[in-house]
Amino acid sequence: MTVLIIGGSGFLGAELLRQARVAGQSTAATFNSRPSGTSGGLWYHLDLHVPGRLEEVLDLVQPSVVINASSGNSDWAVTAEGPGHLARSTARRGIRFVHVSSDAVFSGNRGSAYDEAALPDPVTPYGAAKGAAETAVRLLHPGAVVARTSLIIGDGGSSHEQLVHELAAATRTGALFTDDVRCPVHVADLAAALVELAASDTAGIVHLAGAEALSRHELGVLIARRDGLDPSLLPAGRRADTRLPGALDVRLDIGATQQRLTTRLRGAREFLGES
Repeated sequence: MTVLIIGGSGFLGAELLRQARVAGQSTAATFNSRPSGTSGGLWYHLDLHVPGRLEEVLDLVQPSVVINASSGNSDWAVTAEGPGHLARSTARRGIRFVHVSSDAVFSGNRGSAYDEAALPDPVTPYGAAKGAAETAVRLLHPGAVVARTSLIIGDGGSSHEQLVHELAAATRTGALFTDDVRCPVHVADLAAALVELAASDTAGIVHLAGAEALSRHELGVLIARRDGLDPSLLPAGRRADTRLPGALDVRLDIGATQQRLTTRLRGAREFLGES
């Protein structure tokens, strides 16, 4: 099986490449700015603003599976329209497609956890783009997987971990919100689940988040303790007291998805060493 990772030079994409190779799969990956330092495999430049280039890459790679781990933030052409192009092209060619979505598709106003049947109600441009992408993928490629995830944490390389270090060192201003709740997931767990889903016949929406809900500040404290930093150095605040857009309490219910998987999605206290 040949797996093509769209966005292979990103944090998640690099781990996907590593795990797919460990699983014995042939891999190829795309990049926009520059290839990752990950060795092995074949790299192809792909700008999702240029749909024609996608067809060229698919012709060259001839993949069995495409996993879209790209992130264009709130760039509508990349984040919303790009997955639609991917879905249309892979469906036409009979290629399995796994698309990574986000908990940003939700407002956080539900008052309880969001299951896979919950309808998107985004409150940010990024969330709106991700929600539009979900609709396009499900319409254009009914056999595709749409995998919603949450804050992605690693062993030091994620943006949230870097933020914690910068805040503790006072090299960056800001605060970690105590009322902004998510279900952080370890990048290795997320990648393993995506590789597992890519090799299955699962279709539709799945939730791949951590098994525990934490505020961004609680998560920051756990990261600081793991890394030998003083948690008291981390400034705390409430998103509700600011004018910053974004959802507050977004908890993804992973129960139904976890039952389908052999990969176990750990909670942050476990993978950060406090349980």
